[in-house]
Amino acid sequence: MNKRTVFILQDTKESCEEMAAAFDKSGEYAVSGTSTDGISAIAAVAEKRPDFLITELVLAGYDGISVIDKVKSLDSDIKVIVLSALCREEIISRAVAAGADYFMAKPVNFEALAQRMKEVYAGVDPNYKNHGENLHRVSLEEKVSKIFINVGIPPHIKGYSFLREGVMMAIENPSIINNITKQLYPMIGERYQTTPSKVERAIRHAIEVAWNRGRIDNINNILGVRAYIGADKPTNGEFIALIADKMLLEKA
Repeated sequence: MNKRTVFILQDTKESCEEMAAAFDKSGEYAVSGTSTDGISAIAAVAEKRPDFLITELVLAGYDGISVIDKVKSLDSDIKVIVLSALCREEIISRAVAAGADYFMAKPVNFEALAQRMKEVYAGVDPNYKNHGENLHRVSLEEKVSKIFINVGIPPHIKGYSFLREGVMMAIENPSIINNITKQLYPMIGERYQTTPSKVERAIRHAIEVAWNRGRIDNINNILGVRAYIGADKPTNGEFIALIADKMLLEKA
């Protein structure tokens, strides 16, 4: 099987190495190079012509927006995925206008990144075919991510990504929370190519990690009410519903 090639352009050497190791471990991609400098990255991409460029926005040399613009003018077939903690709508708009194929808010789970790459390469629009909706979704994902980090759910565990996806689904379709076993878990499992039972267990584990770290006051502060005391913890559905409801109320 011919592996798709990836060039990694991130703000630190450690980030490049960590991501390169994840791609190598996946067995589906070949890393054609890494860089932390926008100028050298453009030269390397011009030579190697990878299938994907995974870039940050804050870089040495050229910034990410300039890199995207130059890479796309060089070869429009190169798919550009932006990973960044800079998620203001005007920045996302500039990245998309320069030619970015997709934008993900950091921290990013590798499985989620790999899934979005498959969708982009296959021509499926992970931006939901509407730029405005994508801006709103990225903004919501950033807010949900910050909540998870504040309550002690580490971004490297699988349940983090599954939980974030579950919250986003509940925001977009609130009634799905009433069919968590028959609809929500299977939909997340399909998106991440795993089973509903593994989704359920990973989400439960993520919630248990937060409670074991003693961050209960944080979740109560975020929700604005004293919802949980001591060892008392929510079910998967309750936790997803609580965060989704908070996002919907802020949106209203």
